[in-house]
Formats: sequence, structure tokens, C-alpha cells
Amino acid sequence: TDRGTGGSGLMEPHLTDISRVIQLAVAPVFLLTAIATLINTLNGRLGRIVDRRRTLFGRLAEASAAVDEELALLERRSRIVYQAIFFAVLSALLVCLVVAGAFVAALVASDLSRLVAGLFILSMAAMIAALGLFLREVFLAVQTGTHRNR
Repeated sequence: TDRGTGGSGLMEPHLTDISRVIQLAVAPVFLLTAIATLINTLNGRLGRIVDRRRTLFGRLAEASAAVDEELALLERRSRIVYQAIFFAVLSALLVCLVVAGAFVAALVASDLSRLVAGLFILSMAAMIAALGLFLREVFLAVQTGTHRNR
């Protein structure tokens, strides 16, 4: 008599777990969107730095000390932006692992909460590093005035 509901009764807890995991995964997906926006901003800044370097290399024939100084500063800024992009991408990858870990835990009915929490903490640390580097690069640009076209 209970045969018809036995199969669906076994599936129901798994579907409930999966539904809960999907609900929990929504917040990290919004975080991924924010990280993608940051990466896009960093790429834009890097593009402006590269364009400015090209302009200065064009003026290098003038061989002024000011051009050499600005090229050195642009090199420093580009390294900072590269590092910020690295940490932002690392953060995004770790968030993806958080989401995947939550699904794996639900599917295999295993307690991966410490692993998922650890990955999330690492993701936030990488994001803090990326934002700190971004702030440093902006500070350098504003302090020296190289963010303006001359």
C-alpha cells in the first residue's frame, strides 16, 4: 500500500536539500556579479594605463626625465592593477567552489560546512586584497595626476 509513495518519499528530502542549496547559492551569485563588475573596472583602468604608456613611448624620442618618471609610475600602477585582477578572479573562483561545495554536500549527504565556510573566508580575503590594491592604484593615480590626459 505504501509502495507508490515510498519512491517519492525517498526523493523528497533530496529535492528539499537541493532547493535549499539553490536558495543559499543565490547570494554568492550576486557576489560573483559584483566581482565581475570590479574586474571590468580594473580592466578599464589597465587599458587607460596601457594607452598612456603608448602615448609616452611615442614621446620618448624627446627623452625627457619627466617621461621616464611617468613611465616608471605607470609600470607600478599596472602591476598593482594586475595583482588586483588576480585577487578578484581568485575570489570569484573561490565563490564558485563555495556554490559547488554546497551542491556536492547536498547530493552526497555529507557535512562539508567547514570546507565551504573556509572557501568563503578565503574568497573574502582575496576580495579584500583586490579592493585594497584597487584603492592603492586609485590613490597613486590621483596623487600623481596621471589619470588625466595631458
